[in-house]
Amino acid sequence: MGWSEIPPYSFTVPPGWDEVPVSIADLGGSEVDLRFQEKEEGDVAVIVAPVARFKDIGFNANVTLQELVTPEQLISGFAPELIGVPLQDGDVLSQGTYTANGLTYYNYELKPRHLMVSATAEKNRLFILTVTCTPRQWRKEGTPEKLKAIANSFSVKYEKVKDF
Repeated sequence: MGWSEIPPYSFTVPPGWDEVPVSIADLGGSEVDLRFQEKEEGDVAVIVAPVARFKDIGFNANVTLQELVTPEQLISGFAPELIGVPLQDGDVLSQGTYTANGLTYYNYELKPRHLMVSATAEKNRLFILTVTCTPRQWRKEGTPEKLKAIANSFSVKYEKVKDF
């Protein structure tokens, strides 16, 4: 009781990436829904957070990302969980917005680590995909392209389940 449906999400990882257990000790805390990793290339995690973190809404509300937060509010609000410290000037290397499947997505590339973030909201949940690697992994041929492709493949789509 009290919980609502979580819309399904998807993203694509290259062959060799494996799902790994999540822990509440992970950056992102108990809101980390899943994690994939490839030891030589990087790490992917999905955070599913209630939108109530940013806005007081009713049960099973449907809030769009742009109604909820600006791109700046979103990344500064989650920076401590994503990078371990509050956002500093110059930490955002790039920022963009796009629309897919009727949803708005905010994309970022952050430093000091190579961290790509893709976020959207659907129903009453905020979905954040993070793709990160170490500087050594980033220098490996083909890794930046693979990691950017993972971040760009993130999609959330709500589909109403048929009633009985």
